[in-house]
Amino acid sequence: MNVEVINEAFKTIENTSLVDRVESNLVQLLQQQKLKIGDSIPTELELADKLGVSRTVIREALLRLRMMGLIESKKKKGAVITSPDLFGNMSKSMNPHILAPETLREVFEIRLVLEIGMADLLFHRITKEDIKALHEIVDDEPPATQYHLFNIEHEIAFHGKLYEITGNETMKKFQKMLLPVFDYVHNSGLLKKQPLLKMFVSHKELVDILENGDPEKFRNGMRNHLENHFARLFE
Repeated sequence: MNVEVINEAFKTIENTSLVDRVESNLVQLLQQQKLKIGDSIPTELELADKLGVSRTVIREALLRLRMMGLIESKKKKGAVITSPDLFGNMSKSMNPHILAPETLREVFEIRLVLEIGMADLLFHRITKEDIKALHEIVDDEPPATQYHLFNIEHEIAFHGKLYEITGNETMKKFQKMLLPVFDYVHNSGLLKKQPLLKMFVSHKELVDILENGDPEKFRNGMRNHLENHFARLFE
């Protein structure tokens, strides 16, 4: 390798690390100025002068912030602060075929914990129309047995409705990413296999609790509903 090629390689490393530092400094600077969504950020020239780097470096760092959804360009206002899509970039990488086994297992655990913890939101926000919709969903399901653990279509319909009832848009988006991973892990062999499943609280019984019970009963019911999944993690 000749000297010219080596120098170019080092120049690339230096430029990359400089943009990384400027990106971090930019985020800190915008936080210090307490800018809100819709507020304009300083111009490239002002930022270059304040941070002591070239406009080229500033431009590349700003491009990264745009890709993260932290800023966007507005006509006559330049670059402004925006609210990022929390799961925009994450959804692109939430592919079960490229995630490490440890990550897949942890995503599987996250969904179990979320669904036990949503009880209070459900009871605070559920309506009679929601109860009716849930009854219609579970009427199409087969009865719970010791030989039936998980059906992706039933899971999406029932649990998706629960997330909708919570009224939490962030949780709804997260659930859409979790379900395919949950299904993949269930069928992948990453978890222990149970020779005979324990009977569990069915979707129908969970609806009955939502209609006539309280948050604590629902938490216990959902924990029981997910018992066989927990067993495959710990037993």
